Amino acid sequence: MKYFAKKVTVLLFSLVLSANALAADSFKVCWSIYVGWMPWSYGDQEGIVQKWADKYGIEIDVVQINDYVESINQYTAGQFDACTMTNMDALTIPAAGGVDSTALIVGDFSNGNDAVILKDKSSLSDIKGQTVNLVELSVSHYLLARGLDTVGLSEADVNVVNTSDADMVSIFGTSDVTSVVTWNPLVSEILAMPNTNKVFDSSQIPGEIIDLLVVNTDTLNANPKLGKALVGAWYEIMGLMNGTDSKAIDARTAMAEASETDLAGYDTQLASTKMFYTPESALELTKSEALFNTMKNVAEFSFDHGLLGDGAPDAGAIGIEMPAGTYGDANYVKFRFDPTYMQMAKDGQL
Repeated sequence: MKYFAKKVTVLLFSLVLSANALAADSFKVCWSIYVGWMPWSYGDQEGIVQKWADKYGIEIDVVQINDYVESINQYTAGQFDACTMTNMDALTIPAAGGVDSTALIVGDFSNGNDAVILKDKSSLSDIKGQTVNLVELSVSHYLLARGLDTVGLSEADVNVVNTSDADMVSIFGTSDVTSVVTWNPLVSEILAMPNTNKVFDSSQIPGEIIDLLVVNTDTLNANPKLGKALVGAWYEIMGLMNGTDSKAIDARTAMAEASETDLAGYDTQLASTKMFYTPESALELTKSEALFNTMKNVAEFSFDHGLLGDGAPDAGAIGIEMPAGTYGDANYVKFRFDPTYMQMAKDGQL
């Protein structure tokens, strides 16, 4: 018993040392341009993030990364403590890479912002035999697969070409490119070109492409003040931008300009986004059985495309912890939907 107690003491001491090693007072958050993530740009510019960081005695550096996948790669490599990303990409990049990650903020789901676009064709079935440009193995790839299934096609019927989101608009303007899958604001820019048609979008799979702020789990556990500051800032921004008064219009105008569009263009993108302006609405999805089913589907797609790692035996190789239950290996949880901080915001505890 003494030996056992000594082992437990050493273990607990090691855990404390580990937590202390991760304790910090300066953090870095990265984001990329997307309608649902522009609030981070506004919150940074207007000092809202700074205000909440000051409240908890920490520093938060908010950094824009122009290439979406690169932003996630940098987060996964430990260069950032938090990063904006979708539910699927959180599973297939950091979690699949062994980085335990937590969805701190469930911000919205795409309700038409992600789309399959064809040139000179008006039906998704016309995509058969075409070369499709998209960010390979991202939610765009997932959307394509879900769309193809609705018209009795599969990925074997098309040729997928990996293309950076930073190049998507320019390459669609060339004669060789006839189909793309991408997200706003790129969708709006491409649809403004002649002879383009949106043939499938995320409104046809509502609630499956979810936009998140993901935080390194170990960092969050060692620094709850980071979670409080980020969530507090987020819902202050949500309250400012939602509505028709001058403050809301000014906020959305600033977000529009930062994403290189105008207020009308940004509001059009918001119309195809199911924003969770309140913690109550975010919690409803986070705690739902629907989220569990969505993540099961995402994990299965990811496994079928080899995105869970070479040694993954099945779709449940990586545990995904949710309020409705854990999908996959409960002994290897690397992706978590934690409602704790959103609940604090709902309860006025921030």
